[in-house]
Amino acid sequence: MRLTTRTNLALRTLMVCAVNPDRIVRKSDVAKAINASENHLAQVVNQLGQEGFLTTLRGRNGGFTLGMPAEEISVGRLFRKFEAELPFMECFTDDKICPLKGVCRVATPLHRAIEAFYAALDPVMLTELVECNAELDAILALAPSARMVKTAACSAESGAVARA
Repeated sequence: MRLTTRTNLALRTLMVCAVNPDRIVRKSDVAKAINASENHLAQVVNQLGQEGFLTTLRGRNGGFTLGMPAEEISVGRLFRKFEAELPFMECFTDDKICPLKGVCRVATPLHRAIEAFYAALDPVMLTELVECNAELDAILALAPSARMVKTAACSAESGAVARA
């Protein structure tokens, strides 16, 4: 299975927002951070807003922020929303007339496999992908001060765990 570019951009856009929680993020910020086209990103941001993953702000000082806390954003749910539009195989659509439809037995195990893939990602929250990940912060943090605060917080957290 291969994820679409839209799904990849959606996840990375949410990661940029999660790394910069106290900031209004702009498409140009995300495009630069993840090396993506602003035009393609605009479509993804629009869908993320419609699905409630982002809150969008219009106007000169507009941009977007996470539409819900990062710890509530399931990677499986995100992938389902973005991948649901595309059938896994041509025979999974109603408009294709496959000569094997009705006798082919590949659809059922493939549906189970796809559901197992999403089910494995359902418990993975956006927070898990970005918290205490200094290398990711170095790439996605839009302000240097945000990096230093996060690094200090993660160091303190790991020190507390080590002492316990």
